[in-house]
Amino acid sequence: MPSLIQDRALSRSEPAMAPGAGIGDAVTALRRARDAWRASHDEGRDVASFPSVAGIEHAVDLLSAALYPRRLGGFRGRDADEDAVVAAKLISALGVLEREIGQELEYWQHEAKGRFEPGQAGTIVRMFAGTLAEVRRRIDTDVAAAFLGDPAARSVDEILVCYPGAIASLHHRIAHELHALGAPIVARIVSELANRRTGIDIHPGATIGDSFFVDHGTGVVVGETAIIGDRVRLYQHVTLGARSPAEVARGLRPRLDRHPIVEDDVVIYAGATILGRVRIGARSTIGGNVWLLADVPADSEVTQPEARIASPAPVGPATVPARGH
Repeated sequence: MPSLIQDRALSRSEPAMAPGAGIGDAVTALRRARDAWRASHDEGRDVASFPSVAGIEHAVDLLSAALYPRRLGGFRGRDADEDAVVAAKLISALGVLEREIGQELEYWQHEAKGRFEPGQAGTIVRMFAGTLAEVRRRIDTDVAAAFLGDPAARSVDEILVCYPGAIASLHHRIAHELHALGAPIVARIVSELANRRTGIDIHPGATIGDSFFVDHGTGVVVGETAIIGDRVRLYQHVTLGARSPAEVARGLRPRLDRHPIVEDDVVIYAGATILGRVRIGARSTIGGNVWLLADVPADSEVTQPEARIASPAPVGPATVPARGH
């Protein structure tokens, strides 16, 4: 007879079932749910060809090691051997990317006017490899901006390895190039890996200049068509988003420039929400928790009214009125 401990272990390991529902009932219900979805969303795509999240995550780890072989790749050998290590990481990373981009092209094939060229995935990967030196340069500017902007940072190495903003920046710089070269799903998965790791959601289509610093970062959202200039700083829970267009209510999905333009040297403090194709002029400061739907001229400061003290705090020990007799 099973012990009480074994009974508890079994009860924890077995999935909870609704009263009166067995596995067969659940399987049948799930089949109906799948059939209903497929009947209303059959777009002819080969869903089995959708790129692998695990594969792309492995590729990003390999690319990170190639970009920063000592700090992110764990290389501890001689300088003379560093290039060989980088080459090995790149060969592995680009091989995985070529496979996953090939899967993405198969996924889109139904919507294409003609067959993709047999070597299309390889062409995209070779062009992507040509951007890696610029990707590294841009990440370096982001790390340097974080070190300059955060007195708590002890070294640039600490920032690259530990800071959520730097981790998100590395992912975005990779994802943006893949997006531009025609692999939007692979790029989107790269950006979602950053979101999972940091809580920072930057669409790979967003255009971001040099020396970009996301301080703290949790809850930051940057939309697909956002344009951010050089030396811009965002704090946690900043949203550069879009307003919901009227077409959405009619079931349409318009693709247009719908996110903010943030010019050089702008600082946007925690909790600010900026929506629509508005322009934030250079060197402006947007205060915390501001809700903004309009253009802002250069050299502006935008704040909401300051909180006020409703009544003065009591001074000294509180007195209790004496009870009457």
